[in-house]
Amino acid sequence: MEKKIIGIDLGGTTIKFAILTLDGEIQQKWSIETNILDEGSHIVPDIIESINHRISLYGMSKSDFVGIGMGTPGSVDLEKGTVIGAYNLNWTTLQPVKEQIEAGTGIVYALDNDANVAALGERWKGAGENDPNVVFITLGTGVGGGIIAEGVLLHGTAGCAGEIGHATVDPNGFDCTCGKKGCLETVASATGVVRLARKLSEEYAGDAELKQAVDDGQAITSKDVFEYAENGDAFALMVVDRVCFYLGLALGNIGNILNPSSIVIGGGVSAAGEFLRGQVESYFKEFTFPQVRESTKIKLAELGNEAGVIGAASLALKFIEE
Repeated sequence: MEKKIIGIDLGGTTIKFAILTLDGEIQQKWSIETNILDEGSHIVPDIIESINHRISLYGMSKSDFVGIGMGTPGSVDLEKGTVIGAYNLNWTTLQPVKEQIEAGTGIVYALDNDANVAALGERWKGAGENDPNVVFITLGTGVGGGIIAEGVLLHGTAGCAGEIGHATVDPNGFDCTCGKKGCLETVASATGVVRLARKLSEEYAGDAELKQAVDDGQAITSKDVFEYAENGDAFALMVVDRVCFYLGLALGNIGNILNPSSIVIGGGVSAAGEFLRGQVESYFKEFTFPQVRESTKIKLAELGNEAGVIGAASLALKFIEE
């Protein structure tokens, strides 16, 4: 029987699992709820129980698997296989995840940060087309990213490489949770887009539906902002233009430094699709020099929710070489 790999995408509300071929093709997938009660102490036992249950359900054994890979929030120690500071999981203390999962399943295990594994997934089987130089940015509740350069996922000295959300795009801008001002995350995340709309509405004198909704104190979302803009709302168009300016500026700097073949945009905000991509690209071209402008493409992610499990599973491929 051909060997398989397992990918796990650990999130605050659900844990997604997949069994894949060594070529990255998903053969089975399932998910369970994330039980974050009791300081997240149920999470790892639930993962072990779910994997063992499925392996037995499909009539397989642990020897059929090359390894397990997992993407997780929080700060990750790749060597030790530990996680700390994943606050949405209630993991405030050090979690010896690798040790526990290997003991519980009998299968070797590797982990990485969730944005990094999504980058690996998009690079391997998605918009990155398996190129050795790909940057991935995810626009969700926050803004994360992952950088693959010369075929290697970059981590940096403290594991902070690829934190594109903390690129400064406006030195006098909004306060960020990281303690700095004007981070990309404060204006391009789902919450950042709304924050920007509220700020800009103070200066906007015209008559527009979105401005009226903001001024009335309605609960608007980033999706609403893009929908108003696509329908030609003048104020919404102004907000989206500013968001795309900031994104184009940050991605232009990344392009000038790394010159990847593609910068792939994923996450909830990227659901705005070509409307967002096209505007970001036009600013990107403004902020890059000719050789980068001509060789680095701005693309939309293709894998959606599967990027995490596919990228996580790819971490296990290293066990073939070992």
